Amino acid sequence: MNIGEKLYELRKEKNLSQEEVADKLNVTRQTISKWETNQTTPDFDKIIPICELYEISSNELLTGKKEEKISQEAEEKKEKKEPTREEIRKKNAQVVSTAVFIYIIAVAFIMVAIPVLRMNPIVATAIFLCIIAYATAKIIKNYMSNPKIEKSEEEKKEERIIKQINGIVGTICTIIYFIISFATMAWYITWVIFIIDGLICEVVKLFFMLNANEKNI
Repeated sequence: MNIGEKLYELRKEKNLSQEEVADKLNVTRQTISKWETNQTTPDFDKIIPICELYEISSNELLTGKKEEKISQEAEEKKEKKEPTREEIRKKNAQVVSTAVFIYIIAVAFIMVAIPVLRMNPIVATAIFLCIIAYATAKIIKNYMSNPKIEKSEEEKKEERIIKQINGIVGTICTIIYFIISFATMAWYITWVIFIIDGLICEVVKLFFMLNANEKNI
């Protein structure tokens, strides 16, 4: 296909008349007619305006070959390597271990802030909850960003064991909470036991993650 035929087809695809094209390119209608009938070819300074008008590349106009257009998202997806199961488990272990450390700091803070540092209970509690929220947000963000991978039978078994352990720990912590609360009437602080319960659950999960990573090494 020569340039004239290409220009004719492009104009028809855009549903434009020769007069409309001539007006947009600042030339005469006769010039457009001569281009399309191969009597003349577009001047060099008209190549870019023509390409912009018909939304094509200069290479496509001159050679008639369409360039394959690959979106940036597709290119990134192609180049990006999907993480392996082991890599995901290691990342999860790192995030959970960091969160556990932050939880421990939060618990230590609330235990010291009010009775030792004499901080306002409301302010101390607000700081404590912000620290807990930050650690929890890291865990949630990590697990939501992980690609879904079919779990193996061993992983499913580990999950059942973790749930059973967490259920037992949760029951024990609830009993301890009520016993201490009724005995001391310190309801304003005994709720920390439930934070400790969550901390223990994360430690249990971390233990299984690290154990699985050691097996894969």
